[in-house]
Amino acid sequence: MNELTDPHDALVIADTQRWVQRAVIGLNLCPFAKSVEVKKQVRYVVSHATRTKPLLVDLKRELLELIATDPAILDTTLLVAPDGFSDFLEFNELLDRADKLLVELDLDGVLQIASLHPQYQFADTEPDDITNFTNRAPYPTLHLLREESVDRAVAAFPNAEAIYETNMQTMQELGPDGWAALGVNASTPKALA
Repeated sequence: MNELTDPHDALVIADTQRWVQRAVIGLNLCPFAKSVEVKKQVRYVVSHATRTKPLLVDLKRELLELIATDPAILDTTLLVAPDGFSDFLEFNELLDRADKLLVELDLDGVLQIASLHPQYQFADTEPDDITNFTNRAPYPTLHLLREESVDRAVAAFPNAEAIYETNMQTMQELGPDGWAALGVNASTPKALA
Protein backbone atom coordinates (compact mmCIF):
# COMPACT_ATOMS: atom_id res chain seq x y z
CA MET A 1 0.00 0.00 0.00
CA ASN A 2 1.40 3.35 -0.97
CA GLU A 3 0.41 7.00 -0.92
CA LEU A 4 1.84 8.45 -4.14
CA THR A 5 1.05 12.04 -5.03
CA ASP A 6 4.15 13.28 -6.83
CA PRO A 7 7.46 11.99 -8.26
CA HIS A 8 9.40 13.04 -5.13
CA ASP A 9 7.03 11.01 -2.94
CA ALA A 10 7.39 8.02 -5.28
CA LEU A 11 11.18 8.21 -4.98
CA VAL A 12 11.04 8.51 -1.17
CA ILE A 13 8.78 5.46 -0.99
CA ALA A 14 10.98 3.51 -3.43
CA ASP A 15 14.04 4.34 -1.28
CA THR A 16 12.20 3.21 1.84
CA GLN A 17 10.96 0.01 0.23
CA ARG A 18 14.49 -0.75 -1.03
CA TRP A 19 15.78 -0.31 2.54
CA VAL A 20 13.04 -2.63 3.87
CA GLN A 21 13.84 -5.26 1.24
CA ARG A 22 17.64 -5.14 1.39
CA ALA A 23 18.34 -4.25 5.03
CA VAL A 24 15.34 -5.02 7.23
CA ILE A 25 14.33 -8.22 5.42
CA GLY A 26 17.59 -8.99 3.60
CA LEU A 27 19.68 -8.88 6.76
CA ASN A 28 16.79 -10.30 8.82
CA LEU A 29 16.95 -7.31 11.19
CA CYS A 30 13.23 -7.82 11.82
CA PRO A 31 12.20 -11.47 11.38
CA PHE A 32 8.55 -10.36 11.30
CA ALA A 33 8.84 -7.89 8.41
CA LYS A 34 8.90 -10.30 5.49
CA SER A 35 5.45 -11.71 6.12
CA VAL A 36 3.62 -8.35 6.13
CA GLU A 37 5.69 -7.03 3.20
CA VAL A 38 4.95 -10.10 1.06
CA LYS A 39 1.24 -9.85 1.90
CA LYS A 40 1.33 -6.13 0.98
CA GLN A 41 0.05 -5.18 4.45
CA VAL A 42 2.51 -2.30 4.84
CA ARG A 43 1.40 1.26 4.12
CA TYR A 44 4.12 3.69 3.04
CA VAL A 45 3.13 7.33 3.51
CA VAL A 46 5.16 10.49 2.91
CA SER A 47 4.66 13.45 5.23
CA HIS A 48 5.94 16.82 4.02
CA ALA A 49 5.97 18.15 7.58
CA THR A 50 9.11 19.99 8.59
CA ARG A 51 8.02 20.75 12.15
CA THR A 52 6.62 18.70 15.01
CA LYS A 53 2.99 19.91 15.03
CA PRO A 54 2.28 19.19 11.35
CA LEU A 55 3.97 15.79 11.65
CA LEU A 56 1.77 14.99 14.65
CA VAL A 57 -1.29 15.88 12.54
CA ASP A 58 -0.12 13.40 9.88
CA LEU A 59 0.69 10.85 12.57
CA LYS A 60 -2.80 11.15 14.07
CA ARG A 61 -4.38 10.62 10.64
CA GLU A 62 -2.25 7.51 10.06
CA LEU A 63 -2.88 6.06 13.53
CA LEU A 64 -6.63 6.41 12.98
CA GLU A 65 -6.33 4.91 9.48
CA LEU A 66 -4.37 1.95 10.82
CA ILE A 67 -6.77 1.20 13.65
CA ALA A 68 -9.81 1.56 11.37
CA THR A 69 -8.49 -0.89 8.78
CA ASP A 70 -8.71 -4.66 9.01
CA PRO A 71 -5.23 -6.03 9.96
CA ALA A 72 -5.51 -8.53 7.10
CA ILE A 73 -5.44 -5.53 4.77
CA LEU A 74 -3.17 -3.14 6.69
CA ASP A 75 -0.94 -4.39 9.49
CA THR A 76 1.65 -1.64 9.81
CA THR A 77 2.50 1.84 8.52
CA LEU A 78 5.77 3.60 7.78
CA LEU A 79 5.26 7.37 7.98
CA VAL A 80 8.27 8.92 6.25
CA ALA A 81 9.26 12.57 6.77
CA PRO A 82 11.95 13.36 4.16
CA ASP A 83 11.72 17.15 4.26
CA GLY A 84 12.71 17.87 7.85
CA PHE A 85 13.97 16.45 11.14
CA SER A 86 17.57 16.04 10.02
CA ASP A 87 18.66 16.28 13.67
CA PHE A 88 18.24 12.86 15.27
CA LEU A 89 17.89 14.15 18.84
CA GLU A 90 15.14 16.56 17.79
CA PHE A 91 13.34 13.76 15.95
CA ASN A 92 13.80 11.42 18.91
CA GLU A 93 12.21 13.99 21.24
CA LEU A 94 9.14 13.83 19.02
CA LEU A 95 8.50 10.31 20.32
CA ASP A 96 7.33 11.63 23.70
CA ARG A 97 4.69 13.73 21.92
CA ALA A 98 3.80 10.76 19.69
CA ASP A 99 3.30 8.52 22.75
CA LYS A 100 1.10 11.20 24.36
CA LEU A 101 -0.95 11.21 21.18
CA LEU A 102 -1.47 7.46 21.53
CA VAL A 103 -2.81 8.05 25.05
CA GLU A 104 -5.07 10.91 23.90
CA LEU A 105 -6.52 8.68 21.17
CA ASP A 106 -6.97 5.83 23.68
CA LEU A 107 -4.64 3.69 21.56
CA ASP A 108 -1.88 3.15 24.12
CA GLY A 109 -1.45 -0.61 24.41
CA VAL A 110 -3.19 -1.08 21.05
CA LEU A 111 -0.64 0.58 18.77
CA GLN A 112 3.00 1.49 19.29
CA ILE A 113 5.37 3.82 17.51
CA ALA A 114 9.02 3.14 16.77
CA SER A 115 11.46 5.65 15.30
CA LEU A 116 13.99 5.16 12.53
CA HIS A 117 16.38 7.83 11.31
CA PRO A 118 19.41 8.23 8.98
CA GLN A 119 21.48 9.36 11.99
CA TYR A 120 19.97 6.96 14.55
CA GLN A 121 22.19 6.51 17.57
CA PHE A 122 21.69 4.18 20.51
CA ALA A 123 22.57 5.52 23.95
CA ASP A 124 26.20 4.91 24.90
CA THR A 125 27.39 4.46 21.30
CA GLU A 126 29.49 6.66 19.06
CA PRO A 127 27.73 8.19 16.03
CA ASP A 128 29.68 6.01 13.58
CA ASP A 129 29.15 2.76 15.54
CA ILE A 130 27.92 0.24 12.97
CA THR A 131 25.36 -1.17 15.41
CA ASN A 132 23.38 2.08 15.10
CA PHE A 133 22.63 1.13 11.50
CA THR A 134 20.05 -1.44 12.59
CA ASN A 135 17.70 1.55 13.04
CA ARG A 136 18.98 3.75 10.22
CA ALA A 137 16.35 4.29 7.57
CA PRO A 138 16.95 6.49 4.52
CA TYR A 139 14.69 9.21 5.99
CA PRO A 140 13.23 10.10 9.40
CA THR A 141 10.46 7.54 9.81
CA LEU A 142 7.79 6.67 12.35
CA HIS A 143 6.86 2.99 12.31
CA LEU A 144 3.29 2.38 13.48
CA LEU A 145 2.74 -1.14 14.76
CA ARG A 146 -0.21 -3.07 16.15
CA GLU A 147 0.59 -4.41 19.64
CA GLU A 148 -1.42 -7.55 18.89
CA SER A 149 0.66 -8.27 15.77
CA VAL A 150 3.90 -7.67 17.65
CA ASP A 151 2.79 -10.01 20.46
CA ARG A 152 1.75 -12.70 17.97
CA ALA A 153 5.05 -12.42 16.07
CA VAL A 154 7.13 -12.55 19.26
CA ALA A 155 5.21 -15.62 20.48
CA ALA A 156 5.82 -17.38 17.16
CA PHE A 157 9.52 -16.55 17.06
CA PRO A 158 11.82 -18.66 19.22
CA ASN A 159 14.20 -16.57 21.30
CA ALA A 160 12.70 -13.23 20.25
CA GLU A 161 14.66 -11.55 23.03
CA ALA A 162 17.88 -12.46 21.17
CA ILE A 163 16.97 -10.43 18.06
CA TYR A 164 18.73 -7.32 19.36
CA GLU A 165 22.02 -9.15 20.02
CA THR A 166 21.79 -11.01 16.72
CA ASN A 167 21.29 -7.70 14.90
CA MET A 168 24.34 -6.18 16.60
CA GLN A 169 26.44 -9.16 15.54
CA THR A 170 25.07 -9.01 11.98
CA MET A 171 26.01 -5.34 11.70
CA GLN A 172 29.49 -5.90 13.13
CA GLU A 173 30.10 -8.70 10.62
CA LEU A 174 28.71 -6.59 7.76
CA GLY A 175 30.75 -3.51 8.63
CA PRO A 176 30.52 -0.05 7.05
CA ASP A 177 31.60 -1.25 3.61
CA GLY A 178 29.00 -4.01 3.63
CA TRP A 179 26.30 -1.53 4.64
CA ALA A 180 27.36 0.87 1.88
CA ALA A 181 27.21 -2.00 -0.64
CA LEU A 182 23.52 -2.53 0.19
CA GLY A 183 22.71 0.79 -1.46
CA VAL A 184 19.98 1.71 0.99
CA ASN A 185 20.66 5.40 1.55
CA ALA A 186 18.34 8.16 0.37
CA SER A 187 18.68 8.91 -3.32
CA THR A 188 16.59 12.07 -3.55
CA PRO A 189 17.98 15.57 -3.99
CA LYS A 190 16.18 16.53 -0.76
CA ALA A 191 17.94 13.76 1.17
CA LEU A 192 19.60 14.55 4.44
CA ALA A 193 23.17 15.75 4.26
